[in-house]
Amino acid sequence: MKEKNKNTQPNNPLHGVTLEDILGHLVLNYGWEEMAYRVKINCFKKDPSIKSSLKFLRRHPWARQKVEKMYLDSLD
Repeated sequence: MKEKNKNTQPNNPLHGVTLEDILGHLVLNYGWEEMAYRVKINCFKKDPSIKSSLKFLRRHPWARQKVEKMYLDSLD
């Protein structure tokens, strides 16, 4: 079933990827300090955690877009 969903939007690299997965990938590849440098938001700077970042990014679409762009750039 998951394969079918993946094929329904072949041109959308974010399809099927959760925000939590994106954050996990970025933390592993960049770390919180680099993420805070690239996207200037406090949840990456002061006592960062996946939980606090998810809460903030779900409330602020502008920040989520920047994080999603950083994720997509990291895939290249």
